[in-house]
Amino acid sequence: MKKRLIVGITGATGAVYGVEILKALRELADWETHLVLSDAGALNVWHELKMKRKEVEALAGVAYQPKDIAAAISSGSYLTEGMVIAPCSMKTLAAIAHAHADDLLARAADVVLKERRRLVLLPRETPLNLAHLRNMVAATEMGAVVFPPVPAFYALPKSIDEIVAHTVARVLDLFAIHSPRLARWQGMKETRPERD
Repeated sequence: MKKRLIVGITGATGAVYGVEILKALRELADWETHLVLSDAGALNVWHELKMKRKEVEALAGVAYQPKDIAAAISSGSYLTEGMVIAPCSMKTLAAIAHAHADDLLARAADVVLKERRRLVLLPRETPLNLAHLRNMVAATEMGAVVFPPVPAFYALPKSIDEIVAHTVARVLDLFAIHSPRLARWQGMKETRPERD
């Protein structure tokens, strides 16, 4: 049986992260993706990437409508390896932090947490207010991994694509999907600069 990963894409900026996660998982024969693209996420995918909902859904093994609360992924008996929400809006974060499962995205995340599976959230907002921070703490206390997509400049990226690819690879690391293309820190090998 293929391993299943739920991918949520919300209306926060950074739609490229969710799209690139879907693309990376398509290359792996033993993984199947289950996509929930919110309505705001679909608008943002179009704005940032000029992709239509159907184009994004075509990248997934299975795609669900956000209001399909009876979908397979709304039940803990449906086995998955967990879920990643990339990007994760503050609205979605708040719904998760307060178990307000009023749509499939929040319900699937709630199921992942209650079943003690891995939930990874890529929140995209700045600056953060106190409610945002408290919701991140609440999600973390429930077992989620809060993974802001902060660039790893130690990898010396030469483009935005390389920054995104590095973040995607690090997110997939959390599901034991290890990319040989990921620039991993090996310590400083160059001679360190002399002190003035």
